[in-house]
Amino acid sequence: MRAGHRGCPILVMEDVVIRKTLMLSLALCLPVAHAQQAPVQSSAAVAPASGTVLTLPAFGEVRLANDQARLVFMVEEQDKDQAAAASRVNRRMKEGTELMKRLDPQAQLSTRNYYTYPVYAQEKTSSGKLRQPVGWRVGQSLEVVTTNLSALPQTVARAQEKLALQGLNFGLSDEARRKLDRQVMEAAYRHLGERIESAALIMGRKASDAQLEHVDFGGGEIVRPYAMARMDMAMKSAAESIEVPQFEPGETPIQMNIVARVRFP
Repeated sequence: MRAGHRGCPILVMEDVVIRKTLMLSLALCLPVAHAQQAPVQSSAAVAPASGTVLTLPAFGEVRLANDQARLVFMVEEQDKDQAAAASRVNRRMKEGTELMKRLDPQAQLSTRNYYTYPVYAQEKTSSGKLRQPVGWRVGQSLEVVTTNLSALPQTVARAQEKLALQGLNFGLSDEARRKLDRQVMEAAYRHLGERIESAALIMGRKASDAQLEHVDFGGGEIVRPYAMARMDMAMKSAAESIEVPQFEPGETPIQMNIVARVRFP
């Protein structure tokens, strides 16, 4: 190996040149890597929204035990003589109505319908020949609305001695609905406040900055309807003992949907 100045080998000078070249290349690469990472960091940041208008729906629900029952009683008779069938229906309905008034004086009674129609034989007739009725079917229904639920089982059992129970459903009285009106509105408005806070947090704003421009309670209340329970329409004789039925009034959920327009200045 040929010696250089002061006895140093020439290979030492070549190592110095290589080292300087590597350091310069590394210095040039660092700004490029930093520039590639910058867009990723800036995209992760959420800029606070300004002048944003949001439309937010909200929902409220309040449940209350049912305090009212709606019952439908009916009588039906069939006879070859229309007048005979109608007379028996009229007599039985009168007796049943008077009994119901004694059992529950506070109940609201109203006649739902009264029908009369012919009964035809099952066999077919020759074409062009009108079938002749073989009898008549006459019936009448009575609707009973009561809030005396504690005595309802005994009332129904006694009434079934004269009338057949066609249907029964439970619900809320008008007075109970009025009491719930404010509660369900408060529940919906409270849910709206929670949604405004969530929206403000997502946008990087303060909930206190929100300005309510419009609140629509037009959705009104929504009551989930309960299907009327179908009852056995078979009549029993007054002499036959009627077992007292068991009822579970349940509860009714009152719901309200509102929509609000909120501005973040």
